[in-house]
Amino acid sequence: MNPSPQRFLSLDVFRGMTVCFMIIVNTPGRGATPFAILEHARWHGFTPTDLVFPSFLFAVGNAMSFTMRKFAEMPTSDVLLKVFKRTCVIFLLGFLLYWFPFFSYDKAGHMVFSPFSHTRILGVLQRIALCYCIASLMVHFLSTRTVIITSVVMLLGYWIILLLYGDPSDPFSMLGNAGQYLDKAVLGEHHLYHGEGVAFDPEGILSTIPSCVNVIIGYLTGVFIQKKGKGYETIAKLLLTGALLVLVAICWNAVFPINKKLWTSSFVLVTCGLDLILIGALIYMIEVLSWEKWTKFFTVFGKNPLFIYLVSEVLLTVIDLIFPKLHFYKWINESFFQVIAPGPVGSLLFALCFMLVCWLVGYILDKRKIYVRV
Repeated sequence: MNPSPQRFLSLDVFRGMTVCFMIIVNTPGRGATPFAILEHARWHGFTPTDLVFPSFLFAVGNAMSFTMRKFAEMPTSDVLLKVFKRTCVIFLLGFLLYWFPFFSYDKAGHMVFSPFSHTRILGVLQRIALCYCIASLMVHFLSTRTVIITSVVMLLGYWIILLLYGDPSDPFSMLGNAGQYLDKAVLGEHHLYHGEGVAFDPEGILSTIPSCVNVIIGYLTGVFIQKKGKGYETIAKLLLTGALLVLVAICWNAVFPINKKLWTSSFVLVTCGLDLILIGALIYMIEVLSWEKWTKFFTVFGKNPLFIYLVSEVLLTVIDLIFPKLHFYKWINESFFQVIAPGPVGSLLFALCFMLVCWLVGYILDKRKIYVRV
């Protein structure tokens, strides 16, 4: 039996940082427009916030690099059972998260059941589930060379599909891209995200294809770090590869714009490139220079990442259910945070405080050695 691969604190910190900043950008205080860097690009373009979700997928791939060795020693039937079971659980959690709390209040104040017919089917956790499933199967059944070639085909193929089947006048528009047509045909408008003011899902069916590459590159990075160790050569290659991917993304951007909501192939390369640079920097600080005192904060998030994310998504909704007339989310922002610090500063303060509440949940679980595995 192969020995268990060595864990690297830098990879755990990376995962924890991703969850931490995901909570911050997902929960800004109401009553003011957040700082621009804490908002997603409206369409084409890139902000630091756009790096958060792809980094989570990259971290999923990192974690896979430690678990896939066990799969190699298991019968195929057991591997498929584990992969499909985990996929279904994460997907179902994501779906129930959007359906929650399963009822609402009408204009007369009566409680009414939230119909399935108007519930979003795809979303953040659903994308994580699907990408994990596809990437796991690729890694387990294909050689590394074939996985890399397939990943390149997925990025180029996605670009070609958008060009061939989108609106000829603007194939990369919100309502004229091929992914939008597919989502409306398969899922229907009522099952799509409406946060853009129209029925459009940034975690749609077609854009799941390139997002799998974020997981695969995260996996290959984890394997590379385990094989090469935490020396200067590893750091240099991570930084150089990351810089190369960013450069290719910038060049590709001229014909295939960097766009998070379409999850374009250029977006995949720029986010993976930045993740590689960040991982290299973390390895240097933590593994080489042994700057570890500050890492405890982030490893709390990293030990229960999916559970803490779920807590961050449902906590405010639960509070509003308990105190329906208070509208806690709106009240605390307008009555406290926007009073002491009007504008985007107050919005950020709320986000930071809420993140710390979620961190406290993770800290209590960690102290009690409770780790929720999905």
